[in-house]
Amino acid sequence: MKRSVPVTIAQQLEIDITGLNHFGEGVGRYQGFTLFIPGGIPGDRLLVEIISIQKNYARALLQSVINSSPFRINPTCTFYPECGGCQLQHISYPAQLKLKTQLVKETLSRIGSIDPDIVKETKGMKNPWNYRNKAQYPVRLQKSMAVTGFFAPRSHNLIAIDRCKIQCNSTEIITETIIGIMNQKNISAYNEKTGRGLIRHVLVRESFYNGEVMVVLVTNGETIPQEKELVKALKQRVPNLVSIVQNINTRRDNIILGKKEKVIFGKDHIIESVGNFKFKISPGSFFQVNPKQAKVLYDTVLEYAGLTGIEVIFDLYCGTGSIALYLAPNSAWVYGIEMVPQAAQDAQENAQLNQVQNSEFFVGKAEEYMPKLMKKGVIPDTVVVDPPRKGCHRDLLQSILEAEPRKIIYVSCNPSTLARDLAILTEKNIYRIAEVQPIDMFPHTYHVETLVLMSKK
Repeated sequence: MKRSVPVTIAQQLEIDITGLNHFGEGVGRYQGFTLFIPGGIPGDRLLVEIISIQKNYARALLQSVINSSPFRINPTCTFYPECGGCQLQHISYPAQLKLKTQLVKETLSRIGSIDPDIVKETKGMKNPWNYRNKAQYPVRLQKSMAVTGFFAPRSHNLIAIDRCKIQCNSTEIITETIIGIMNQKNISAYNEKTGRGLIRHVLVRESFYNGEVMVVLVTNGETIPQEKELVKALKQRVPNLVSIVQNINTRRDNIILGKKEKVIFGKDHIIESVGNFKFKISPGSFFQVNPKQAKVLYDTVLEYAGLTGIEVIFDLYCGTGSIALYLAPNSAWVYGIEMVPQAAQDAQENAQLNQVQNSEFFVGKAEEYMPKLMKKGVIPDTVVVDPPRKGCHRDLLQSILEAEPRKIIYVSCNPSTLARDLAILTEKNIYRIAEVQPIDMFPHTYHVETLVLMSKK
């Protein structure tokens, strides 16, 4: 007999919050039916109103807090209630870490049948503010004025913001300067509906290593009116500015960066560092947005690898080669595979920048290139994978199992696909999961990075 849904649109209910989902929303139940409530915290009792209903769950809006969770605090950011950039500022930071640990435990247990007791407590930051070295601000027109900010949750409604507490320190003065020149000189902002307007996004990258700042202006056209005035104003107000790049994107989609770019001031990159290693960061380079926690992550990878200097390492989905290069001094040889050509090129340049001689980087899909290396007799002692949110390709997991490395180190930004892949890697009883270490790379958001060490039995 089909079960009926026990709630209706606009119905108001008192709900106890018992957990968080993967998007940082409170989870409660009414007559056994699951409800998701943004802003809810385990321990809350809330008055909520149902706004949408699906087959197995409903979504509700928080109307008032009846009994407050002991974890609840007042957000420090005035834009937090509307902005979609953060999801957990209403939760104390120690509680955020505990909730992320619990999320990893529950997900690995539910999807991968993995013992939650092997999951360690999440490693957090001493100061979880202003940690991002990269900011991407959409620019739009509101009330005949250009504004910038972030989109509201689950929408493309821009919330105008003049400061952000998790971004690098230079972003506020940069966006203020650009928006000021745009409104003064009548430089148009992009309109998603019409496809007209010039300035689409402002991207800022700031090095935590030497303070270098790069500004990328994403434009819906080849030329920028009043370009000299804009460059002059930015140079005057941002002392560490070393690069201004125009990226041209005329596509009618949500992809931020286009394929064509030109330097209009300074150089085409900045230098960032993690530990003793320096990395060249271009406008489109993938690099960890939290350099301080990146060192925590890479140090843990190095610890898990337990290298003696004779190991051959495969770094799959290697990006700009940061993990591979971090492991190289303690290895015999490291091989990186990356499907994005520019990222693989950056990895090669970063190897030269750090004078790393025992590394090679290849362009291709990891699931296709790893078997090619193995056919040439290159067999890894340790495999490191750091895939996108969708996880590893099934063929790649099979290649790893065929190679039978002594260790597998899995770096994941998505506990659900991590659990799925770990179940595949352990199903033949060749490997055991030795340790799981969550790391908070993105304080005040629902994201959690998870590092897993697998050893051959």
